[in-house]
Amino acid sequence: MSRGAERRAREDARGALGRVTAESRRVFRDGLTLQSGQRLPCVDVAFERYGTINAARDNVILVCHALSGGAHAAGWHTGASKPGWWDLMIGPGKPFDTDRYCVMCSNVLGSCYGTTGPASIDPATGRPYGSRFPTVTVGDMVAVQKALIDDLGVTQLAAVAGGSMGGMQALQWAVAYPDAVRAVVALATTHRHSPQQIAFDEIARRAVMADANWRGGDYYDGARPSDGLAVARMVGHVTYLSDCGMERKFGRRRRGGHERTSAAPFEVESYLDHQGRSFVDRFDANSLVVLSRALDLFDLTEGRASLADAFAASRAAFLLLSFSSDWLYPPHQLDTVGEALRQAGRPVTCETLPSDDGHDAFLLEHDAQAPIVRAFLTSAAAPRGFHATTAPYLPDNPLGPISEEEPSRCSLPLARPAGPLVPSASCSLPSS
Repeated sequence: MSRGAERRAREDARGALGRVTAESRRVFRDGLTLQSGQRLPCVDVAFERYGTINAARDNVILVCHALSGGAHAAGWHTGASKPGWWDLMIGPGKPFDTDRYCVMCSNVLGSCYGTTGPASIDPATGRPYGSRFPTVTVGDMVAVQKALIDDLGVTQLAAVAGGSMGGMQALQWAVAYPDAVRAVVALATTHRHSPQQIAFDEIARRAVMADANWRGGDYYDGARPSDGLAVARMVGHVTYLSDCGMERKFGRRRRGGHERTSAAPFEVESYLDHQGRSFVDRFDANSLVVLSRALDLFDLTEGRASLADAFAASRAAFLLLSFSSDWLYPPHQLDTVGEALRQAGRPVTCETLPSDDGHDAFLLEHDAQAPIVRAFLTSAAAPRGFHATTAPYLPDNPLGPISEEEPSRCSLPLARPAGPLVPSASCSLPSS
């Protein structure tokens, strides 16, 4: 059975959220001063929520998306051909259980899916910001999310969760707002980029800027830098996969089965071409430049004595999940975070899951991560007043046997809980 067929079967078996709608709210109505010192006059935030906020307003989980994602994390939009990007994890009876929690996802600052970004209208000029859009950091993204949560009357989140750039946001929440989050789930991420990670981002940015239609980022009144953006996406997709996964999926096969026809493209070439061309129809080149730079600037040790010092004030429990074949965000990076959390005295479980899906595994390895996330949230995302003092309980052998080559890397001793826990005028509009 194909992965898509398996996905549909699981949705049918477990139930889905059905149709969902996006919302928008304005925050920082008097302006937002960014970490760079630059200012935005106000910020509009696109978001979705699934489930109901309880009377105590303490059952909200914020899910954070990766670079090219958006607020549509689960359920179906009218006329869409596929559900939200983490639909298998969010919904009734799923790990992020909407019968118990209100799960939210907001589009990040600088993106192009409804939240203020380079394609939005600058009220000072009446034109898209383009090259005038300021530098954004992960800290700025999280500040906007905090303003949204405050505006909704939620003072403490049950959990913050995300993978890749979303995992950075989750870690930033624990550092920037230590009293505002009870549990953190960070997948396939890091506390700061390595030189290699920065290098791949720079190659992607240079591909965009080398396009003749780039025009310094002010291209909204004409042709877009589509060729450059497509190449940037192709580079990105190579880093999201693994060598063994690509061998399994493509091998050296040619399109149409013409193995010995030199003119026929390799299947991997056609795949990358498709990924690049489809990306330019749904994403903005300026947003790729802005968000990839935010990833490179992210560093939880900056201005602090150590990474452990960054987490010293946090009150959250942490679940860190890496994937064995992820060479873009290799497991040792979250091992480092796990060790720093241990030094800071925080309850942490850090696991490396066997997978050959590379970095994309955090979106694909549902069956491996679902029981771990579900058990962690049951233990750690408890109601207000909970003070985590032990590592969250995980079920016995949730992954089955782990090989000597891919051990669980830094799990602390697990403690079973004593019992079940009960859980107006336009300022900045997206470009059409």
